[in-house]
Amino acid sequence: MLAYFLLVVGLVILVIGGDILVRGAVSIAERFNISPLIIGLTIVSLGTSAPELFISVQAALAGSGGLAIGNVVGSNIANVLLVLGLPALIAAQWVKEDGIIRNILVMLGITIVFMGMLSSGNMGFLYGLILLVLLTLFLWDQYQSAIKSKEIPDYHDDVGAGPSSPGLAALFLLIGIILLPLGAQLTVDNAHTIALNWGLSDEIIGLTVVAIGTSLPELAASMMAVIRGNSNLAIGNVVGSNIFNIAAIMGITLIITPVPVGEHIINLDMWVMLAVSLLLGAIAYFMNAITRWMGLVMIALYTSYIAIAFVS
Repeated sequence: MLAYFLLVVGLVILVIGGDILVRGAVSIAERFNISPLIIGLTIVSLGTSAPELFISVQAALAGSGGLAIGNVVGSNIANVLLVLGLPALIAAQWVKEDGIIRNILVMLGITIVFMGMLSSGNMGFLYGLILLVLLTLFLWDQYQSAIKSKEIPDYHDDVGAGPSSPGLAALFLLIGIILLPLGAQLTVDNAHTIALNWGLSDEIIGLTVVAIGTSLPELAASMMAVIRGNSNLAIGNVVGSNIFNIAAIMGITLIITPVPVGEHIINLDMWVMLAVSLLLGAIAYFMNAITRWMGLVMIALYTSYIAIAFVS
């Protein structure tokens, strides 16, 4: 039971550490008069993915490559089926955002490139470099699009208010830097212990338990947005998160250390990741909203996937 408790503690520390880190970094960036657009595209986007990043890097360095890849692939699946499906049970999720089809096509392209890398059976430095180049191109495109439209999104809706004083902002940054590796260590070690106790591979725990845990902040944000009657940003956040999970998290992880790919990922999970990405594209193209019945279908699909992942 201690391993389960420490796994939960690790995930909680990761969420808290990531939130504190982003608030501190945003506050410092604002004091240096960095453009709000740059802050939103880089600091906020990367900062909100910090829990997944630290878990993947820590897992890969600890020799649990399956957990590192499973965390990314599983998070992308959970983001679509769980993060969009559950809030739809409360109210319909509007999906007609400006430029969303374009970004979904980018997500699909990066997903297919990533699948090609996974199929090789072993990913290393060159693959990480390619993913980071794709991330840079995506960020540059987002920057150019925002400049042309003259619409600068308010990232405070995602991260909340930062500390008011420079000293407190620096303290937030320091606390976040300390908490994130601590949370990642607890999560990875105890996820590995649970996997051994259940006779499962690290990648299965990464695809399910860890992926759900690291998707909880996005799920909570989507649920609160729906409750407040502001559900039109959820799909854009999910698409952006999925792009960053692959291009940034796996890119940085592979730059640091090579990661072997298990057969379960190649034979099943990466195809599920592609299928839910195509599903999201179809919803955005053909429909105006994710309705309650669609939410039920998405939750049923996710439950079925989890069951198959554990028994296969």
